[in-house]
Amino acid sequence: MLSINLSTKLIIALLVPFIGTSLGSAMVFLLRKQVKEKLLKLLLGFASGVMIAASVWSLLLPAMNSYENGDFRKWFVPALGFIIGIIFLFLLDILVPHMHVNKKEEGLNDKKISSTLKMLLAIIIHNIPEGLAVGLVIASAINGQGTTEQAALILAIGIAIQNFPEGAIVSMPLKETGVTKLKAFWYGVLSGIVEPLAALLALLITSQISIILPYALSFAAGAMIYVVADELIPQANEGNKSSLATIGVSIGFVLMMILDVTLG
Repeated sequence: MLSINLSTKLIIALLVPFIGTSLGSAMVFLLRKQVKEKLLKLLLGFASGVMIAASVWSLLLPAMNSYENGDFRKWFVPALGFIIGIIFLFLLDILVPHMHVNKKEEGLNDKKISSTLKMLLAIIIHNIPEGLAVGLVIASAINGQGTTEQAALILAIGIAIQNFPEGAIVSMPLKETGVTKLKAFWYGVLSGIVEPLAALLALLITSQISIILPYALSFAAGAMIYVVADELIPQANEGNKSSLATIGVSIGFVLMMILDVTLG
């Protein structure tokens, strides 16, 4: 079993993604209008690149490195966990009613609380795999199983960067429906609480059953890739200037890769 002994770096890693969402939500106090379409495309692309790179270097590679070369589990466990993660998010996407947060769907402008809840659920669904990823990388660092405390902190910072536009995507549209700025801000903050909670849950479970850690790491990778492929990239490519999304993906991927390889 893992002994949960969190250093200052790991405690910060638990909280940083939530802080990123909260800072993004605070944009409701600073911006008069919603984030411009061009900037939103760039940010969504950047977030996608960060999540893809994090899935490879922070999750799949540590899962593979849990086994010796020649052991079939080196490829079987990451592949199995990845596929299960995809299926889990697919089922969650179908079973939980939610709306795509950057689309003007019917009901949002009618100020219906059900629409607000659907929007929050969309972000929460996206945040679950990110929170799991942070908690699992922290568990991997504690166990010395393929990653380090520095890598966990880097992953958390990368996710926090891509959480910033998500927080704004929640709070800014709500303000335009007539919700007060303060209330819109707290809705955005609420959407980010799931990340530290999911991280703690992952950390607690793997502390009791450490053998599942490689499965869990690859599960989180699959779930994150599903979010990228099903939501972020399609939304970023809608309409004109889709090349901005591609530029964002490239920048996010390369930056996260460099940080993880050089500092992790």
